[in-house]
Amino acid sequence: MLAVLTLLALSSLVASGPPDGRPVLCKRCCDPLEPAEGSGAPPPSAGFSSVPEVRTFINMTILKGDKGERGDRGTPGKSGQEGPSGSRGLVGSKGTKGRAGLPGDPCKVQHAAFSVGRRKSLHSQESYQALVFDTVFVNLDDHFNMFDGKFVCRVPGIYFFNVNIHTWNFKETYLHIMLNDTEQAIVYAQPGDRSIMQSQSLMLQLGLQDEVWIRLYKRLRENAIYSDDVDLYITFNGYLVKGN
Repeated sequence: MLAVLTLLALSSLVASGPPDGRPVLCKRCCDPLEPAEGSGAPPPSAGFSSVPEVRTFINMTILKGDKGERGDRGTPGKSGQEGPSGSRGLVGSKGTKGRAGLPGDPCKVQHAAFSVGRRKSLHSQESYQALVFDTVFVNLDDHFNMFDGKFVCRVPGIYFFNVNIHTWNFKETYLHIMLNDTEQAIVYAQPGDRSIMQSQSLMLQLGLQDEVWIRLYKRLRENAIYSDDVDLYITFNGYLVKGN
């Protein structure tokens, strides 16, 4: 009897329907819930579940191309302001000695040299006499003045000079090598019954226009030097050792 009453009650509920007269759809327990009223979402189709949303994803790594060529270099920008000087560094260690350089241009190397001789004897007079020469062996660029018997320096530097004379029998020989008006070295031999060769050499530091010459002493005492036309006994030589 109870079972019959329960079945009748359920039948009345199904037959009555909703109050607004819309048909009642059957739903499964796994169907999604209906959207709230007024939400604007469309109701799901009867008997089907909602369709999932599909989104497109593009893998950009597979679309990346090959590396292009390097472009041209751009124009340099303006230089910046010069910075302050840095502090001075430590002194470095001494380097090794370098190699000798190549020889200089021969055209720029300065030379000066002379070699002259005299074939006439000379006796002392009341005043000093410059020994004048009449024979030329070497006279580069005419630095030796044959008229005055003087070497005139045109290339300043260190020079070597040498004079050779022959004494006269029983007469004194008394000469000086002169630098301008100052005696530098003497050429001397006492009187004797035999004539001999005498020589004197020295080096002098000369400036421009300095003069070097041989002076025979004046007649305070009789002195002379000997020579003849056959053999050459008197010579005077000089040359530049090192220019300034």
